[in-house]
Amino acid sequence: MRQISRSYGIPFFLVSLLFLLWGLANNMNDTLLAAFRRIMSMSDLQTSLVQFAFFGAYFCFALPAAIFISRHSYKAGILLGLALYAAGTMLFYPAGQAASYGFFLFAIYVMAGGCAVLETTANPYILSMGSPQTATRRLNIAQTLNPVGAIGGILLSRHFILSELNAADAAERAGMGAEALEEMQRHELGAISGTYMLIGIILVMLFIIIALVRMPADKDTGNFNVISNFKFLWKNRRWRYGVVTQFFYVGVQTGVWSFTIRLAMDRLGILEKDASVIFLYSIIAFTLFRFLFTWLMGFVKPVRLLAGASAAAIICTLGVIFGSGWFSVSALIVISACMSLMFPTIYGIALDGVTGDNAKIAASGLIMAILGGALITPLQALISDRCGIGSSFWIPVICFLIVLTYSIGIIRKSPQSLSSQL
Repeated sequence: MRQISRSYGIPFFLVSLLFLLWGLANNMNDTLLAAFRRIMSMSDLQTSLVQFAFFGAYFCFALPAAIFISRHSYKAGILLGLALYAAGTMLFYPAGQAASYGFFLFAIYVMAGGCAVLETTANPYILSMGSPQTATRRLNIAQTLNPVGAIGGILLSRHFILSELNAADAAERAGMGAEALEEMQRHELGAISGTYMLIGIILVMLFIIIALVRMPADKDTGNFNVISNFKFLWKNRRWRYGVVTQFFYVGVQTGVWSFTIRLAMDRLGILEKDASVIFLYSIIAFTLFRFLFTWLMGFVKPVRLLAGASAAAIICTLGVIFGSGWFSVSALIVISACMSLMFPTIYGIALDGVTGDNAKIAASGLIMAILGGALITPLQALISDRCGIGSSFWIPVICFLIVLTYSIGIIRKSPQSLSSQL
């Protein structure tokens, strides 16, 4: 069965590129934590504010984005998201000139606001481009570009940011003269700013292309009432629990990736640039298994794959906690492989059967659930600072248990209550 009709070909491709772009931003954040930790001699908890700013923006922007696209169009939402994303990347330049961590956090917040608008718009737009029976699989196809963007983000960070970091640690920097330290930090922060501004130029080019291309009109329009839509959706237990599950899933994905470099440094005794290779391996595993799981969905129901992957992730996380050396690092890489299908599958299951303006509000709820990355990551960072990086991975164990519980609950429902895509 064709997943995408020919008439949707170019729009589907352009919208799918957006998945690549927010994957780029998301995973560059994970390397920013390591960069700011060295540049400004910060703790794990302090650097986790990067993720708090990024995913906090998702919570703040998702619902307004849903209202915006309902009053205008999916295309208008895409253009708004690209404009905010580009503006945020350009703000990295004055942040670098000011050498202000707070200014960087503001730039990240604006950039993430754009990503939030794009995700709120693109996910339901992809679901609408074809048969409802293949919606979850179609979303997984589009989501395959997300880890491609993640790999691009890691390579950009590795070669243009992490490679520019001076090896001096916090103690050595504390002993430097003010002028020497300022010069070093100016170079390091300039590498960050320049890399993000390059991304901004690409975003502006894509904005122009999409503005000129004819995109499919919304299938459903009409009266839009946030309160009544939410009341209707709240009765849908699959969506309600899906939002909760997505909160914990995004929290675990953000936490695992935020501390992949830190754990590799701790277990293998290497520096940030070399540890970023482990992060790259993790994202490659995530990418390859996204393709594998998408193919398997032609034979196995996505919810069953979700259950199996979450159970395997729990086992691997325990390997990270109790293992050492390359064994624990290898288990960490496999966790990423297990996570590859989780976000789009939870999203598709939660939105199954939800249409029209309800779908837009439902989508915003699932995007607001990305707040999990803002709240759970600092908690894991706090445990890391107090008990060690390995002990902090008990938080991912709990999160994966919640994903497993949700998938088992869906499987136990009567088959007649679920569409064939689940």
